[in-house]
Amino acid sequence: MSTRSYESIPPRDVAFLGLGVMGEPMAGHLAAAGHRVTVYNRTAAKATEWVARHGGKSASTPAEAARGAELVFACVGNDEDLRSVTLGTTGAFAGMKPGATFVDHTTASAEVARELAAAAKSKGLSFLDAPVSGGNLGAINGALTVMCGGDAEAFESAKPVAMAFAKAMTLLGASGAGQLAKMVNQIAIAGLVQGLSEAIAFGERSGLDMKAVLEVIGKGAAQSWQMDNRGPTMIQGKFDFGFAVDWMRKDLGIALEEARRNGARLPVTALVDQFYADIQAAGGRRDDTSSLIKRLR
Repeated sequence: MSTRSYESIPPRDVAFLGLGVMGEPMAGHLAAAGHRVTVYNRTAAKATEWVARHGGKSASTPAEAARGAELVFACVGNDEDLRSVTLGTTGAFAGMKPGATFVDHTTASAEVARELAAAAKSKGLSFLDAPVSGGNLGAINGALTVMCGGDAEAFESAKPVAMAFAKAMTLLGASGAGQLAKMVNQIAIAGLVQGLSEAIAFGERSGLDMKAVLEVIGKGAAQSWQMDNRGPTMIQGKFDFGFAVDWMRKDLGIALEEARRNGARLPVTALVDQFYADIQAAGGRRDDTSSLIKRLR
């Protein structure tokens, strides 16, 4: 866990559902900020281990975890995982008190965000779709960027608490807007990483000292977060960290499906998605997304 300082706000009763590589440190920041945290994880042992490290309580179902909480945070795998922790007799919505807010940090479809927002509203609850950018390191360091869709009042209630693990949290529109913004983020990253891969591979073939080249061009118009943070490790051939190819393909699949729905044209994104499929087929499913360069060497 990072040593970041936390904004001083009154402790809140909160729940966190899903203790994976993102959720575990995010929930940890909530506890470190002084909030009373109840956690749920599909593999119960992870929840027990989290409580041993951070305090708080664990629950055997999402509904139990959500009972009495003002805010229920979640970070799970996909649309169906999200439905499983929100709906039904054991889902969080069944345990939440009227007026409580569910904050979903899963990268999911805009469609499921709108569906669950409507389901929450019918029970007197609020729902924010709030996917994050920054990866596992951003979660560990409490420096995630959060893109939100939903009701402004619910957003203002949740933001001071969520800032325990975020550096920025912005409301971008009605339900679904957060998920759509995350799609924009992933579309932009896909093209950047492929371009950076081609540039480095070209330079290497030309016999250039690519570390020196990146230092030079990184001070000009080619500069990007990807170049600064992934360029050096791409040169070194290190890919055992960061945002996994499997996760990126899931996210790009969501974006491509939305594009089919809204008529947007994503030719480069579709191509890069297939390049990531090549990396998966070669055994790189858990490699960082910068592993695209492997195809070019």
